[in-house]
Amino acid sequence: MHRPLLAAVLLVAAALLTGCASGDDWSKPRPGPAAAGELGMGFIDPDSSPAPESTVTPSPGSWSGVRPSAGTRVVLLTAGQDRPTKALVKAVKAWAKDEDVDLRTVTASDAADHVPAVTRALDLRPDLIVSAGNDLVDPLATVSPSHLDQEFLIVGAELAEPTENVTAVDWSGASFRGEGLGMASTYDPGSFTDARCAAAVRAGVAAVLTGHTGIVLWLDEF
Repeated sequence: MHRPLLAAVLLVAAALLTGCASGDDWSKPRPGPAAAGELGMGFIDPDSSPAPESTVTPSPGSWSGVRPSAGTRVVLLTAGQDRPTKALVKAVKAWAKDEDVDLRTVTASDAADHVPAVTRALDLRPDLIVSAGNDLVDPLATVSPSHLDQEFLIVGAELAEPTENVTAVDWSGASFRGEGLGMASTYDPGSFTDARCAAAVRAGVAAVLTGHTGIVLWLDEF
């Protein structure tokens, strides 16, 4: 083999090995994510765990002591270009960068792609799927009960009847629960501020990491 060709082959092989070592390959099994830190006082009642599908109002900042382990695999599942969805996407990406989370994004191209987008997110087998966008509520209600081993976090909306693997974070300016129930009368796109969206992401992730799933976190006091 000629030296230039041999050198090129070696460079390609080295690049492939480097890519595998970087942790970009999600196909290999590994232990699930671990929570670093503990929830603060006021996140939940320490004497009783919240019932499935119940609503919990955590004290502001009571979630800030919990962080994901580095490299936690998260898929951001998103649909829509409205202001609230963009604010939520921005918040998730900022959180992932701050916490050294391995984030991938799956975007639904149109209404016909909503359920297929959920399937694509599931196929990646992440530690957590974070949903941003009201258009995904009904598709998630359809798909999530069949995948109880996959944790979902819905931010700025919720399922009407969530299973134990679906956690939501809401407030009075959000709380969309699907087409069959219509938009809440208190819905306010202006309530999706950068600060509230950031808090919602962190609070929701803290709940999932500490095993408080299948509930709705209400952040009106934030």
